[in-house]
Amino acid sequence: MISWRVAASHKAALNKQEDVGESAWNGKAPTRQTIEPIMDGTECGGPADMWWLFGLSIGSLLPLRTRLWLGRLLFRPFSSNIVVRVSWHRVIKGPCRPTEVEGLRYIAEHTTIPVPKVFAVHIDEGCIYVEMSYIKGQTLGAACRSLSTEQKNVITAELKQYLTILRELPPPVEDQVSSAFQNPTRDFRVGQNLFGPVSLEEFHGVVRGHIVMEDIEQYIGEDVVKLHTTPYQICFTHADLAPRNIIVRNGHVAAIVDWDFSGWYPEYWEYIKAHWGDTPGPDTDIILAALPKYDAELEAERKLWQRLPDMGTTCTFHREGVVRKQPGSAPSKAWMEARMSCPQRDLWTVYLAKEI
Repeated sequence: MISWRVAASHKAALNKQEDVGESAWNGKAPTRQTIEPIMDGTECGGPADMWWLFGLSIGSLLPLRTRLWLGRLLFRPFSSNIVVRVSWHRVIKGPCRPTEVEGLRYIAEHTTIPVPKVFAVHIDEGCIYVEMSYIKGQTLGAACRSLSTEQKNVITAELKQYLTILRELPPPVEDQVSSAFQNPTRDFRVGQNLFGPVSLEEFHGVVRGHIVMEDIEQYIGEDVVKLHTTPYQICFTHADLAPRNIIVRNGHVAAIVDWDFSGWYPEYWEYIKAHWGDTPGPDTDIILAALPKYDAELEAERKLWQRLPDMGTTCTFHREGVVRKQPGSAPSKAWMEARMSCPQRDLWTVYLAKEI
């Protein structure tokens, strides 16, 4: 097992170029250095006591699997298969994709949006585990019924402010859909496979399974043709802004979590994704009220959801003796060639070795 430690104290620590967090993300060989985080009390939900000290010191020295086992045992009401609370102030999430690490780091470095602090990235049997701060509070979905109208309005206003900050971030590459750091990304709306970095036009091709526009117009609708031929701005996008991923506490947004799908997408993507996969309700209404509206794009997308779902997933269809293979999406050829020509060991090296 390899553990890659990163600084965890807001921008001051994140900006230390000499720390091992840079090695983990930017391709240098990982080391076993450790930079101890500065605890501010907000992430552990209260003053220090013996259990808090156990979680910070002794617990952190145990092997990853032991910590996960103890976390599931001691924090059983909270822990799940993916996110395990391992102390009063920390959780470990995994297996994860590099896209989530990139998203958390990018947001911490470039905005004041509340997100979990990353303490370490662990590699175990080719899988990535992210150790981050535990956020005290409830999901928006769980808390919604107990919120007053005033509190709902405050949360809506805060979400709108954070989303405006996201959308105003300048894309490092114009007309490119990618992860936060211009690597491939994945979105279950598109399918199970990685895709990108790609241009906006290529992204729309992936979404519709590369079906030509003439057939799209004839069999699905002109509004989809318009959607896939309109030039849109590229904005930083969470891409999974659901009530389960917004943590609230005392009538305010405590954190936005689960940045796995985050990256650079067309400006309408956040709005249509907020409608995808979630049951409408008062908690979803709070999120939708904070987002710019793209109703025409949503209607066109809904046709694609019904007629061409999961076009990025590799699969084979058998019907009436006819076999049809759907190749799905993949990391762009240019990106793969660039990695081959400049070998480096980073989180993508670990992930691709297990995934592809």
